Amino acid sequence: MKYFGTDGVRGKAGEELTAEFVMKIAIAAGIYFRKNSATNMILVGKDTRRSGYMIETAIVAGLTSIGYNVRQIGPMPTPAVAFLTEDMRCDAGIMISASHNPYYDNGIKFFDNQGFKLDTDEEQKIEEILHNEELIKEARKTMMEIGAAKRVDDVIGRYIVHIKNSFPKELNLRSLRIVLDVANGASYRVAPTIFQELGAEVITINDNPNGKNINENCGALHPEKLACEVKRLRADVGFAFDGDADRVVVVDENGDIIDGDVLLGVLAIYLKNTNRLKNNQIVATVMSNAALDDHLKENGIEVLRSNVGDKFVLEMMKEKNINFGGEQSGHVIFGDYAKTGDGITSALQFSACMLANKKTASELGSMIKPYPQILTNLTISVKKDLNSIEGLKELEESLKLQGIRSLFRYSGTEKLIRLLLEGKDQKILDEKMKEVVNFFKKALND
Repeated sequence: MKYFGTDGVRGKAGEELTAEFVMKIAIAAGIYFRKNSATNMILVGKDTRRSGYMIETAIVAGLTSIGYNVRQIGPMPTPAVAFLTEDMRCDAGIMISASHNPYYDNGIKFFDNQGFKLDTDEEQKIEEILHNEELIKEARKTMMEIGAAKRVDDVIGRYIVHIKNSFPKELNLRSLRIVLDVANGASYRVAPTIFQELGAEVITINDNPNGKNINENCGALHPEKLACEVKRLRADVGFAFDGDADRVVVVDENGDIIDGDVLLGVLAIYLKNTNRLKNNQIVATVMSNAALDDHLKENGIEVLRSNVGDKFVLEMMKEKNINFGGEQSGHVIFGDYAKTGDGITSALQFSACMLANKKTASELGSMIKPYPQILTNLTISVKKDLNSIEGLKELEESLKLQGIRSLFRYSGTEKLIRLLLEGKDQKILDEKMKEVVNFFKKALND
């Protein structure tokens, strides 16, 4: 596909994502959703980027031009849009966000009427409509058939109640001091409110969005400031969200970052011990550390692996009737409470795990020791079919013979290749990564 990547449509606002293009893809999406329309209403949310105003306006113009009524809810987390789309019985939901990317990027994520992200086939159909000028022309409405838009400001309460209901009724957060880094993003209002209402002493940082500072040296991508604050304030735990709050990074009381695979393992065991883990299985991605598989196997839990991307994790969860999964990046999906990665839900469940087990964050974080792993993002000029690159299979085979697991994949949104090596000897991994980087520099640069 030309426009859809691993998580919707994404690009530089004003360049790839122009107002004209956004309006046209909104029309194409509206035409696609029309075939199963029940309420003739589409929900639109966004994060805190300046370009969100332009893109939201273009989306509203496109949808109303073909007769859809639009409900605009302003800055809200991606998982909130997924939940509210179903809760408000909309035909579809749209989230305007480029997640963890810098402020000058933006993106569009589409959800069906049940709050699930669209699969690849559905995205393909929208792209096909996008190029069908005749179909787009026929869909235009006039006079009273043109849709209307309405801003709805009171939906935040619905999401807060929903998220609080995921927290065990017999527990409260009164004994915890928690630092939240909301990344100057979509969770800046909702996250502190939820933790305060559950009784925690909450200190919030990076909660003054200005349209430009989203993800800027803060949040899930830059948890160093959070780590310093947790130590300085002698807090029990810290949680850093990304710009649209669909992922979380956990910092323990010592200021140490808990690895994403460790987080998955800790929460999986917690769910099993509280009889909430379906089929004693979880879904991780091909990026996850093999130590996760080994540790969970010892606890009677099987790890299945999907492609990278929380929508692929969820697809496998649905297919296999599994209610828990995630990525090492901090996208964690609790299928009983959310239709996508939800950083706030994940943070609450980790807090509940601390309380239920009477353990500190660092004690939970030391349960699993990941094997050494190196991930390098290499900028490239061309994306060749990996199967066509001469010598690549031989390189992968030589790494395997040395006990090194390798994974090479292109970024879905940038001109990058992500290079992953995993083994039990850090020194050997460092040496081999240099060889791998040099190999791909020659193969993928003109």
